[in-house]
Amino acid sequence: MTKADSNTALLDQVAWNDDGLVPAIAQDARTGRVLMMAWMNRESLALTIGEERAVYWSRSRGKLWRKGESSGHVQQVRELRLDCDGDTVLLLVEQLGGIACHTGRTSCFYRVLDGGDWRINQPVIKDPEAIYE
Repeated sequence: MTKADSNTALLDQVAWNDDGLVPAIAQDARTGRVLMMAWMNRESLALTIGEERAVYWSRSRGKLWRKGESSGHVQQVRELRLDCDGDTVLLLVEQLGGIACHTGRTSCFYRVLDGGDWRINQPVIKDPEAIYE
């Protein structure tokens, strides 16, 4: 079996939604902290496997998005997992630069429900305007 055949077999085991996408959760490989959730299509997952770097599908832009391509905050993939139903991918990553969120925070999950309201529980590490100049 060639590498291409192997990748096809791997990708065929994913339960893609009607739009040809699968949710992908990025988790810090060292700490276990959930960093972000994005979407992958077949091509982005194949590229992620091949490059060992997170590549997502941007629904808003309608194109592939290599995490860190404009910010420099690359996600080096240490391990990939597929859940029991085959409909969610988990990426265990090393988050280069320590920032995963476009808001300049370590994680996209920076709001916590507190007393009936969402409270921000993470500081901005770097101003997004300085990241995306």
